[in-house]
Amino acid sequence: MTVFTRRRAVALGLGATALPSSLSAQAAWPTGPVTFVVGYAPGGSNDINARELAALMSPILGQQIVVENKGGANGSLGLRVVAAARPDGYTLSYTSAQTIVVNPWVQKGMIDTLTTLLPICQTTDYQYVLVANPKVPANTAAELVALAKREPGKLTYSSAGIGSGNHLAGVLFTEAAGIDVTHVPYKGTGPALADVMSGIVTMNFSSLPPAVPQVKVGNLKALAVTGDHRLSSLPDVPTLKEQGIDTVINGWHGLFAPAGTPDALLDTIARNAKRAMMDPKWAAALAKDGVEAPPERTRAEWARTIADEHAFWGKKLKTLKIDME
Repeated sequence: MTVFTRRRAVALGLGATALPSSLSAQAAWPTGPVTFVVGYAPGGSNDINARELAALMSPILGQQIVVENKGGANGSLGLRVVAAARPDGYTLSYTSAQTIVVNPWVQKGMIDTLTTLLPICQTTDYQYVLVANPKVPANTAAELVALAKREPGKLTYSSAGIGSGNHLAGVLFTEAAGIDVTHVPYKGTGPALADVMSGIVTMNFSSLPPAVPQVKVGNLKALAVTGDHRLSSLPDVPTLKEQGIDTVINGWHGLFAPAGTPDALLDTIARNAKRAMMDPKWAAALAKDGVEAPPERTRAEWARTIADEHAFWGKKLKTLKIDME
């Protein structure tokens, strides 16, 4: 491999101006603000986590990271914005699993997320928490199942949109429990949770960041978590499996760049993001939000994991009763 240094360029008579602009821009990145595009309304887990990471990563980069909310189509609008952006590291997607591995299977005309976007790094692992309005006459998931069986079709659950993680969690839950519950889709977790708190909707399978604070102050009650273990942020809340409902649902957040972004630049962004995630403030934020640190993976390993999950949901969704958009 030829190492093309500034000195070598001058020796060849090319001069500094002959260096390819993409290489010089890449070496200097970032020279201006960076945007994290979040495909959901403010207040949801993607938005909260993106802002927490941006606050820690901005001082490392010496440039401001702006979080821009582009809600719509269950996160897909934000992905389209990033996929169409210049692959220069200045417009990135902070998103979650369902937008990458589920949306392509449930939305007509959805972009191919495996070819139009490139994984940078995973930032969290998370479970969902089943929360209900405090006036609902059930204090556990098992009691909720019994209530739903007594009143089939009467109970409702909200989601961030068709095909969203909390929608699929609800589908898997009702399938495993053998109950009939009506789905009410919204444009983001924030408004979906707001209507549970107001009593318009019975329940929600929420990501932890927006739900835990509301559980702590009594605006919501937590009936179950969806992973294979209890969470330190909600130690008294049992898993679904502990309550006899045989299903486990997890998710993740991560950073993505437009296809065509150079590998070296992807590595630079990942390195700086991981440096930010080593800050004790990030661990504190994860604990507060009820999410967990991801396993250590290379970009290539995470890309393979994403491809595997994409294939899994392509097969699984064929067996689930979901109305396609």
